Amino acid sequence: MSHQEAHDVIVVGAGASGLASADALHTAGRDVVVLEARDRVGGRLLSTPVEYPGRALDLGATWFWDGEDRVRNLAARSGIAVFEQHLAGDTMLQETTGVRRLTGNLIDAPSRRFATGAQSIAAALAAALPAGALRLDTPVTAIRPAGQGGLDVLTPAGTLRAGHVVLAVPPALALERIDFHDALPTDLVRLARATPVWMGSAVKVVAHYPDAFWRQDGLAGATFSRTGPLQEIHDMSGPDGEPAALFGFAHARTVRPGFEQAAVAQLARLFGPPAGAPAALHVRDWSTERWTAPSTVRRLADHSLFGHRLYQRPALDGRLHWATTETATGHAGHVEGALASGERAARAILAASADVKGTAQHVTAPGRQAPA
Repeated sequence: MSHQEAHDVIVVGAGASGLASADALHTAGRDVVVLEARDRVGGRLLSTPVEYPGRALDLGATWFWDGEDRVRNLAARSGIAVFEQHLAGDTMLQETTGVRRLTGNLIDAPSRRFATGAQSIAAALAAALPAGALRLDTPVTAIRPAGQGGLDVLTPAGTLRAGHVVLAVPPALALERIDFHDALPTDLVRLARATPVWMGSAVKVVAHYPDAFWRQDGLAGATFSRTGPLQEIHDMSGPDGEPAALFGFAHARTVRPGFEQAAVAQLARLFGPPAGAPAALHVRDWSTERWTAPSTVRRLADHSLFGHRLYQRPALDGRLHWATTETATGHAGHVEGALASGERAARAILAASADVKGTAQHVTAPGRQAPA
C-alpha cells in the first residue's frame, strides 16, 4: 500500500453500518475500500457456529422487530432464513428473597432472529463487494485533511487518500484510537467522546444445552433478576428449539473471578439442575473488545446523545461522514439503525458528488439551461 493509492471513498469499519454504506456506494459505481481492524467482518454482530448445519448462536446483536424493513429486506434478498423468537411460557423472577414464577412471558416482545446468526447479515454485505475492496487486520491510526481536497487515511501498512471517508466505528472509540490532528470542531469532539457505545458495557453469556428442557416445564426461558449476575435471561434456541440455548446479559462491572461459575449456578437456581450442566458456555465481555469499547466505556451513560444533530452533518469540509448505530436518528442501538446510518452516509456522499458534477457541467457549458 503506497501513498499514491487513492479511492473515491474509504469506509473505516466493517460492521453493519460500514458495509451497508460500502454496498450502496459500490452499487452506485463508486470506488470504495473498507478498512477493518479486526480479522473478521460484523463488528458487534458476532455469531459462533454449532454442530447443527446452518445454525449459529449470537454473542452480539440478536433480534430485529416489526417495522425494521432494512434488516428484513436485506435478509430476504441475501437468502438468510429468519424465524420468530420463542415466546410461549412463564417468566421467572429472581429477588433477594428467592425465585418466583410469573404467569406468561413478561419480557420478550414479538421479534425475529437469523437462523445462521446475525453475523451472516454482515457476511452477505461483504460478499457483494468486489475483490480487494475489503481489507481486514487494517486499523486506521489517523485521518487528516489532504492538500487539494480529500482526506488522508493512515494505517500501519501505509496511507490512502479518498475524496470522502465514512467513519463506521463508535464515535467515542474513533476519538480515542484515531488521530484527527485537531481538525475536528470542538463541539463535535466533545459530543463524540461523551456518546455511549451500544453494548459497550454489556457481557453476554450463552449457555448451550442438548435440548430446550425449560420449554417442557412451561417456561419461556425469560427471567428478570435483581440479584444477578445475569440481569435478564432469554431463550436463544434456534428454529424448532435446535440448537437449544439460554442467554443472559450482565454488566461489565460484575465480571470478576468466578463469574462464569456464578452465572451457571444462577441458571440452575432458575431452571433446575439441567441448567447447571451446559454442553458449552460462551461469554463475551464487550467492554474488553479493543475495537468496540474505548477505555471510558463504563462511564458513558447519556443515551440521549444517540442520533445527535451533529452526527447528521459531514465534518472536515463535508468529507467525513458518521455511520454507526449510535448516530442513527431512528432505531439507534439496533441493526436497523446501523444500516440506516450507513445508507445516510452513502446518500450524502452521492449527493455531494452530484453537486460537484452539476457545478462542473454548469461552468463548462454555460449555454446549456440548468434543469428546473
